[in-house]
Amino acid sequence: MEVFPILMKSYLQEKGLVNFQIESFNDFVDRRIPRIIKSIGKIKPELPEIGELEIRLGKFELGYPRVKEADGSIRPILPFEARIRNLTYAAPMYVEMTQILNGIESKPMMVEIGDLPIMVKSKYCYLSKMSEKELIEAGEDPNDPGGYFIINGTERILMLVEEIATDRIIVEKSNEGTITEKARIHSEKDGFIQKHLLERKRTGEIYITFANVLRIPIVIILKALGLEKDKELIEAISLDERIQEAFLVNVLEYPVKDSNEAIEELGKFLRIPQKSIRRKQAIKMIDKYLLPHLGQEPENRLTKAFFLAKAIEKMIRLHFGLIDEDDVDHYSNKRIKMSGDLLELLLRSILLGKWGLVVRMNYNYQKLTKKGKLPSLQSVVENTILTNQIVSAMAVGTWIGGRTGVTQRLERSSWTKTITHMRSVVSPLSSAQEHFEARELHPTHFGKLCATQTPEGANIGLRKYLAISASITTDVDEKQLVSVIKSLKEGENIG
Repeated sequence: MEVFPILMKSYLQEKGLVNFQIESFNDFVDRRIPRIIKSIGKIKPELPEIGELEIRLGKFELGYPRVKEADGSIRPILPFEARIRNLTYAAPMYVEMTQILNGIESKPMMVEIGDLPIMVKSKYCYLSKMSEKELIEAGEDPNDPGGYFIINGTERILMLVEEIATDRIIVEKSNEGTITEKARIHSEKDGFIQKHLLERKRTGEIYITFANVLRIPIVIILKALGLEKDKELIEAISLDERIQEAFLVNVLEYPVKDSNEAIEELGKFLRIPQKSIRRKQAIKMIDKYLLPHLGQEPENRLTKAFFLAKAIEKMIRLHFGLIDEDDVDHYSNKRIKMSGDLLELLLRSILLGKWGLVVRMNYNYQKLTKKGKLPSLQSVVENTILTNQIVSAMAVGTWIGGRTGVTQRLERSSWTKTITHMRSVVSPLSSAQEHFEARELHPTHFGKLCATQTPEGANIGLRKYLAISASITTDVDEKQLVSVIKSLKEGENIG
């Protein structure tokens, strides 16, 4: 028993109780925001009055928390002042922009695009660089863990959100009408998740639903992706004759000759009368919305076809009882979204959404260039709009996709309740429905989630709490993983 306090003290010093949220926010600023800016790349407003204009986006920089006073002066601000003055503890975001007008490139300049709320005790917070004595002098509790935001003077946290793991095939039995087996694939690309559902009927036909288009025969998709010959299509699914025979009914039911015919057939499911537009949308559908995590270019089609083939094989194997169905409540099939994941989704939507920053820049250029003059970049970028959208989402807790309660007011009645609140995990499932299996304690929860603590009432089992010594890792760039795997393989070959 004497060892336990020593271990816990060491754990608190090295890992901390909410450091995973701080690390996630730091990763969001250091890696994810530059990735979003890079994905935008260029903005090309249509300006016939002055010629061809291109705005090239470059590096991203984040300043430090500041406040703009009524007299126009700007100065640094600490969390203590933000609380008592009902201010938002935020720092300005800058993006390097270069105007290229009719082939002539102007000097790059850093343009302020808006303010980002700063997580207390993150690397961009002044408190992270202060000693214990300096923290006390600044009116801060030196034992405060940080990991929260100050929005309009109120301390708010981004909840830990439990979701199904993305980019994997999860198969299970079904009793819905004529459907006997189904496979779910949640494909994630740049923070957005495209859900795919494969269903197998009792008679053997397999259909796929994705991008709001219901039950497309799987053979049409596979042939549109490039598996044109029946023999190579069936062999891509499996070399087992029993599984091949079980799938053969799909090939006979939908005799599509080649990729072009398959794309034409796919276009019919989109219900677009114009043939040229229908074909264009069908191609966009398989390239952009089908399994986007595998790529969104035409050269990625065969990779997608083989991935779907493995999903089909897994479903048929489940039908014959060769494998067990996947347990969706097993925690290896779950992931927890932290502050960085949620903020990336919000910022990407604000920048690229229907009324996002990029659309507003295009509109402002068209409006301001009617007199034949090129406006300055800062006058085109409405930084207050982006700031207000971020602050509004974090103040109310309404997120992309209509999800509510993503941010909550931090519980401050005691230190224990504060830590407990910051380590709570919420499920996206509705508390109004039973979801008996999702509410039950699962063996894989032990060591990760508290086995006893959950609220009474409608949310029982849907809100969980991290185990006392559990921590959460941040995701790693796939390119880094590939390089590590290659180096390990090279090491094995050398050995």
